Amino acid sequence: MADAAQAARHVLIAADKFKGSLTAVQVAQRVTAGLRRVAPEVTVESVPVADGGDGTVAAAVAAGFERREARVTGPLGEQVTAAWALRDGTAVVEMAEASGLQLLPEGEFAPLTATTYGSGEVIAAALDAGARTIVFGVGGSATTDGGAGMLAALGARFLDGSGAPVGPGGGALAALASADLSGLDPRLADTDIVLASDVDNPLTGPKGAPAVYGPQKGASPEDVAELDAALGHYAKVLSESVGSVALEHAEAAGAGAAGGIGYGALVGLGARFRPGIEVMLDVLGFAPALDRATLVITGEGSLDEQTLHGKAPAGVAAAARAAGIEVVAVCGRLALPPEALGRAGIRRAYPLTDVEPDVSRCIADAGPILESVAERIAADYLR
Repeated sequence: MADAAQAARHVLIAADKFKGSLTAVQVAQRVTAGLRRVAPEVTVESVPVADGGDGTVAAAVAAGFERREARVTGPLGEQVTAAWALRDGTAVVEMAEASGLQLLPEGEFAPLTATTYGSGEVIAAALDAGARTIVFGVGGSATTDGGAGMLAALGARFLDGSGAPVGPGGGALAALASADLSGLDPRLADTDIVLASDVDNPLTGPKGAPAVYGPQKGASPEDVAELDAALGHYAKVLSESVGSVALEHAEAAGAGAAGGIGYGALVGLGARFRPGIEVMLDVLGFAPALDRATLVITGEGSLDEQTLHGKAPAGVAAAARAAGIEVVAVCGRLALPPEALGRAGIRRAYPLTDVEPDVSRCIADAGPILESVAERIAADYLR
């Protein structure tokens, strides 16, 4: 690898988190430390990345956004503190901060009643702070309410046959009799809302939010059927209020994201869908950093089939390949053959398990092991 070693003197680290072990910022710090032990003269730049799911706000803050907090309604109706980020009129909102599985007590799920109300409250906080572009990263949700809670927090009304507001969660939407979006916050009409997700599922059906993601949120087969029917009914009632576009959006890519909050954002907020990693690379200033790089190191906790479908390393590698820049990856575990990595634009992957075969130790000691992995990269590409 002598040619690469001669050229690779400006390294860009653009890795996602190692879930359960290291944040994206910590990954960059550990890789930098390992590289510099072998090649102290190398220039290292880092742009921690995320694909719209959990860790998105942290990545934005690492890129220079101001961290903000809001006290909002959690998925079970309790008060939680949700972080979001702001810079120059652009807000980054991560729905998992307000409505995520991470907020549930261990082992407790509420597939029929968990609400996205708090996500709407965070969007309102961003509007109050003057945001006119909102990057809405969705993923990791505890909810399957089609975004009804979010829209209610922003002024929509969802009523049952007696004229009372329906209860929280997707299950309650079975009783929905009327929907009125006319009370939505008028500032939304002048705000560019970007739905950032790596999920292209529709709202309902065999590939819809309840069927595909409901079981991860504790939904039994009976719950999945109930939620699917309730969300289908929700879309029908919305179509009576806003027209056939409500049914069209139910079939749109991204409608099923995060328990259908994608659908609520498309129908009620006028959001436009973009792959999460593409949005975040733009927001985080990846392109100018890439222009300076001669080697890119990306990665995440597990490089597997899911990585190839819109996850952060695939997006980073695609952008780097288009620029003609070589990419290697770090990961906790590697479940992709070399040919699949090559098709994704990744020349080689360096899993922690190459250094420490014991997976539990890899998770517990990910930082020091990652530094050792980075030393190997430096020996192969920088020396």
